[in-house]
Amino acid sequence: MKRQIQGLGDATRGPANQVPDGLFLVRVERVQYRWHAHKPFYILRLCVLSPSNWEGRTMSGRLYCTPKALWKLGWFLRDFGYDADLFGGDEIDEKALLGLKGVVKITHTTINGTSLLNLHAFAPASQWQNLSEATALNGSGQELAP
Repeated sequence: MKRQIQGLGDATRGPANQVPDGLFLVRVERVQYRWHAHKPFYILRLCVLSPSNWEGRTMSGRLYCTPKALWKLGWFLRDFGYDADLFGGDEIDEKALLGLKGVVKITHTTINGTSLLNLHAFAPASQWQNLSEATALNGSGQELAP
């Protein structure tokens, strides 16, 4: 049996193909819940929409569902325009997350020789123009406010 796995070829090209730290306008392409006894989490696959030199690239990151990390999951859901009724009812519908757009600030951390992508901050897609211009002007990673 053959399976086509999108992005597999990119994974073998190494860090040169890796999306760098910074701000990106992205769309949610895939969401998958992973149960873990101590740290349940969602794996998100995001497709870069802008800046154009990274358009079409994908990145994957985790959002944890522990009581201490729910603030970050809530921040992501609010800024990406998740359904307010589902959010208010403490429900996450993975299908409702697909296609949502927003701004994400990513950073990379290396632990035990493995590079991990951190979803550092979020903002609504409507703020992309202002945030990307501000980042270009000051030449650094613009902080996003919750």
